[in-house]
Amino acid sequence: LTVLNAGRRYLRAQELSGKVFVTSGLGGMSGAQAKAAVIAGCVGVIAEVDEAALLKRHKQGWLMEISNNLDHCIARLREARKNKIALSLGYHGNVVDLWERLVYELDTTGELLVDLGSDQTSCHNPFSGGYYPVQLGFEEGKQLLSSNPGKFRTLVQESLKRHVAAINKLADKGMFFWDYGNAFLLEAQRAGADVAKKGVNKTEFRYPSYVQHIMG
Repeated sequence: LTVLNAGRRYLRAQELSGKVFVTSGLGGMSGAQAKAAVIAGCVGVIAEVDEAALLKRHKQGWLMEISNNLDHCIARLREARKNKIALSLGYHGNVVDLWERLVYELDTTGELLVDLGSDQTSCHNPFSGGYYPVQLGFEEGKQLLSSNPGKFRTLVQESLKRHVAAINKLADKGMFFWDYGNAFLLEAQRAGADVAKKGVNKTEFRYPSYVQHIMG
């Protein structure tokens, strides 16, 4: 319902075939995102750093395909988008790399490959394993979290700034991003990322929340 309503409200689209939804997280409640994309009829690309979560969703049949190669992900995205095929593709990697690759495609080809975007990393708990920084692989991140949590926190905040910078570039060209109630925008703001709504007080964000703006 969230994906469908986002399409109706922000894309003025009654059906989402040929539209692309990019997000992250396939553990816990976020695991439903892959199934939601296919039910809604769009192309869903969902990044996840934990291979166990990807394999679990694939085994369940909620996730159709898995790839750890961004070139392959972009090729499949383009193919499914062009042919209006409903697809859920799990990218085994950090969502920041995925967002930055989409920016690269925009910069080099002029093509905006994503219509809808969100995030379901566990940013209510970003410094204890809820969010893994793009600068490190998953296992490296776990080791650093254990050995030097202060350094891990610094890398998370740097990663959040990169994360938001990429989303902002795509949003400026017409992608519609929303917060999924996971404290992503709040932690990004605390990290110093550019998420404040222009011309208002700092309690308002430039992107909507799914509760008030989409489901409401």
